Amino acid sequence: MKKASTNTKSINLSVVKRGILLCGHGSRDKEGIEGFKELVLLLKHRYPDRIVDYGFLEFSHPVYAAAVERMYLEGVREITAVPAILFAGGHAKNDIPYEMNSLQQQYEGLTIKLASHIGITPSILQLAKKNIEVLEAQHPQTDRKETCLLVVGRGTSDPDANSDVVKLMRMLWEGMGFGFGTTAYIGVTTPLLKDTLPLLEHLPFQRVVVLPIFLFTGVLLKRIYEQIDTFNSTSEKEFLYTSSFETDDLLLEALSERITEAEKGSPNMNCQLCKYRTQIVGFENEVGKEQVGHHLAVKGILFEEDEKIAEKKGILSGVKKILGI
Repeated sequence: MKKASTNTKSINLSVVKRGILLCGHGSRDKEGIEGFKELVLLLKHRYPDRIVDYGFLEFSHPVYAAAVERMYLEGVREITAVPAILFAGGHAKNDIPYEMNSLQQQYEGLTIKLASHIGITPSILQLAKKNIEVLEAQHPQTDRKETCLLVVGRGTSDPDANSDVVKLMRMLWEGMGFGFGTTAYIGVTTPLLKDTLPLLEHLPFQRVVVLPIFLFTGVLLKRIYEQIDTFNSTSEKEFLYTSSFETDDLLLEALSERITEAEKGSPNMNCQLCKYRTQIVGFENEVGKEQVGHHLAVKGILFEEDEKIAEKKGILSGVKKILGI
């Protein structure tokens, strides 16, 4: 592929501009996208000396390619790409690294440092605890030993990512003193939320606190709320659920930790239990599997034209329009 060039007469390259690219997943839900954009704005205030931009893997615009192009044209030659992904599933292990490696090769003199996914950090644990406490304050006080904690994850095809949801639940269960704790998922893996709720009906706890582990609202989070509301309407127990993490300072703190780690330390994720690196029970055939992106068909599928980068019309621009870049 021919490397992109830019008009160096209009860009002072004597001082290398540095940028931060917040890598989102994308959503069909406009409320979720607006929440993500608010997080980007707060990140800009937190790093006034950087060019801060954002992109999405699928469903939303701009895609990563458009964001990198925009930053490059502004003179950015060093980008720290931060996955706004909670757990190390396929998006964090395959898609985002593939995209960043591919994009770096397309621009002369560009360096992209990829930070690790957010993961379970002290900041994220504190944020989860905070959401639970906010919820509890809105309802009559109940002894936590008489309360069941249900942590709901997105669900992936990677047991490493799914097990992190269980680990987070266990740390909150023990750390906050709940009487019992368990996990469920809204899709892809089991146990599914719809199958777990009837089981909780048989446990000796009158209150169930549900903590969905999501950064922002969206299609899946609203589906979780709908399933809980439907079940709660006929249950003898009390099911309460928290909000998503949104733009809390603790989330910004977690992202800042990953940025600092990528730029000054080691941004490598823990691959000890990665199904692509070692023999994991039940996933032996995926060891050494080629890690490539697989979201081409849905890149920018719901993009808004008024947010696209201005570009000259032509054959290339037509192709970009189809791809949402």
